[in-house]
Amino acid sequence: MAITYPAGTAGVPTPPGWDHLIYASSGVMSIETAPGTWVIPPLRALWAPAGAPYTITLTTRVALRSLYFRSELDALGREWRAVNVTPLLRELILHAVRISPLDTTEPRHRNLVAVLVDQFTTLPQAPLQLPTPRDPRAVALTAELRAGDPGLSTVDAARRAGASRRTLERLFAAEVGMSIGQWRQRLALLRGVELLAAGEPVTRVALAVGYSTPSAFGAMFRAHLGASPGRYFRPP
Repeated sequence: MAITYPAGTAGVPTPPGWDHLIYASSGVMSIETAPGTWVIPPLRALWAPAGAPYTITLTTRVALRSLYFRSELDALGREWRAVNVTPLLRELILHAVRISPLDTTEPRHRNLVAVLVDQFTTLPQAPLQLPTPRDPRAVALTAELRAGDPGLSTVDAARRAGASRRTLERLFAAEVGMSIGQWRQRLALLRGVELLAAGEPVTRVALAVGYSTPSAFGAMFRAHLGASPGRYFRPP
């Protein structure tokens, strides 16, 4: 599928029996799923298993160039996954879109599908998911942290959510596998990706997501995504 959308909400077809590799060759999108929220920039793609509902919000103008695979191919399994897109995989995706639909009874198409699936098996997952807890108190805390000032203390946010910090730390560890501090850091990372994609300078982004200096934000960003904020959106 090759469609370019303006910023806003996109209605993307999800036919039954087909897994979906959601990829944007330019622009950034936020994808709401049952396990949580994913932010997907051009260096990443999201694997959506067949039958799993999702909503796409486009932070910027997005050139969606994504692929559907019959579920029986089991190309990336039955779980949501955000994966790194290498320069080779990017070109393979764009080529597949250009010559689609692919027919595996044709040798050249069958070979292309095999190479794509082979690439998927070696791709590392990308830390671009913000998991959603189940307990109402933990959900209330995530709402406070999403909507509040980045400088809001965890103790104050917990008080507003109606539970103690200690209780909420136990819930986060059990339900999302993170501490509250780690979840907040992931939230800052994903917000930072969105703001950088919109063209905001690194200094302004760092302050907007709660970091006192661009260097501190840059160190966190580089540790998670392997590139500095200034280089992340440059073409490979």
